[in-house]
Amino acid sequence: MSLGADMPYHIKELSASESVAIFKALGAESRARIMELLAERDMNINELSVALGIAQPSVTKHVQILEEAGLVVGDYQAGPQGTQKKCRRAHDRLLIELAGRPSRDDMIAEIDVPIGSFTQVDAVPTCGLANRERFIGHLDFPVSFFLPERSTAEVIWSAGGFVEYVFTNSLPRGARVTSLDLAMELCSEAPGYNNDYPSDITVWLNGMEVGTWCSPGDFGGSRGRLNPDWWHDNLNQYGQLKVWQVDAEGSSIDGVRVSGTRIDDFKIRPWQTLTVRIGVDPNSLHQGGFTLFGKGFGNYEQDIVLRLHYVNDPALRSADGEM
Repeated sequence: MSLGADMPYHIKELSASESVAIFKALGAESRARIMELLAERDMNINELSVALGIAQPSVTKHVQILEEAGLVVGDYQAGPQGTQKKCRRAHDRLLIELAGRPSRDDMIAEIDVPIGSFTQVDAVPTCGLANRERFIGHLDFPVSFFLPERSTAEVIWSAGGFVEYVFTNSLPRGARVTSLDLAMELCSEAPGYNNDYPSDITVWLNGMEVGTWCSPGDFGGSRGRLNPDWWHDNLNQYGQLKVWQVDAEGSSIDGVRVSGTRIDDFKIRPWQTLTVRIGVDPNSLHQGGFTLFGKGFGNYEQDIVLRLHYVNDPALRSADGEM
């Protein structure tokens, strides 16, 4: 568990006024295209020049503007033809609050759980799991999910059912949780891959439904930037980075309200565990399964991340017998 304000899944929250420089930087088609290219992989100036079909000096100027806006980070690395500037995106997603961001005086705790560290699972073929070196067990055999090696998994998939995780909440006594974010990379599960394969993927917290996202498909056709070389091109390659959020007003997915379930409904207290279940409700319309990507697969170098926003509440400390 770590404390801090930087989100490992690289989401930047901004007010409209804070976004002016970013909108200006993205106002040129070439710079917007650079951001799209860097979503696939880190690239140097020469590679960007070839992909865009424009001269290197022009690319250098575009990158400089993106760097000044905080959208791109450039690192100089030794290459076969001398030092090269390698460019990468600083953020995976921008959240713009047009009403302005309220000032926050809360604290944040982050809990990162590897996708292989599930505590319960109901796997339905087609299903399987793999780490960076190989498949774990046998494909389409749910018993493979109970092998000891499952803890090393970096990608898991199932045509239905669920997978459940336990997060240890070691907040200080007297902490009152005001909101939470749950971020993960995921998509549907089709044999091989199918970009048009919808699935209603639901998240439950402590047995209570947070919200359902309809994944449009099981994505393939281009390689996930983190996938190991042995991972076949005809398999699913990457997911979408989705964030489930709960606050005092209700529950949201990527900032879009999906239910009235509020943070107080979960009764989260310090030194208690939180269970997170991810799966497909058998009563949902789209039964397309789910695939979860850890930090060694897909496009986002992260596992499942839970962020708890909290404030210190003296009344709670008194209730716990602490002065």
